[in-house]
Amino acid sequence: MKTLTKEHYQCAALQDAPDIYSLSGLSNGWRTLSPRIFVSDTFFDLAGMSQREKTLFFEGAAVQDMFNPEHTAGSAGDSVVVYDVMTSEPMTDAQLLGFVGAGNFAVGSAGLGYQQTIYGRVRQFIIDLDTAAWGSFMLASDNQLGSLEATASDRIYSYRILLIANGNTTTQVNLYYGRHIIRAEAREEQEFRYLMRLRRSYELAQNHDED
Repeated sequence: MKTLTKEHYQCAALQDAPDIYSLSGLSNGWRTLSPRIFVSDTFFDLAGMSQREKTLFFEGAAVQDMFNPEHTAGSAGDSVVVYDVMTSEPMTDAQLLGFVGAGNFAVGSAGLGYQQTIYGRVRQFIIDLDTAAWGSFMLASDNQLGSLEATASDRIYSYRILLIANGNTTTQVNLYYGRHIIRAEAREEQEFRYLMRLRRSYELAQNHDED
């Protein structure tokens, strides 16, 4: 069993106009999906673990970070949502926006479902009357998605998304560094099952390229 990690850099989003934010130069590796949604993406390279026709089985996955998101000049009622997701298939920008709207549920347009979502965590942070002067968002909800489904893919894709809610007054939002963690082991399984997993991984990769 091995523990693998991927880190995402901090994100600093500056308000240019009401409901329009842009990334500062401190946001290394982040890019804009919409005027209020930003993403950092990378991947775990599993080729060394899944070689010799072995299937990757997951024992667990987690997200680590240091602090809650912080704000400048925010007021009670402002909120942000932080999405951390690890998948066995890549997502286009349109699919990432779909994930923001409805996660990996069938009603959404993220292009992946329960089985392709290795791990997902969705947290909403708010400013309330008691803590508005702190400069820090407070955790309001914490939800998890995903299956830890075994895969024959040689990559696990890692995304961290920041959504700034509509109507926020804060002039700057800071999301600190985050770490994605998976514990996995490569084991042999019946040849038929392995070939089916391999075929599925190939089909998912090809579908993404066609988009």
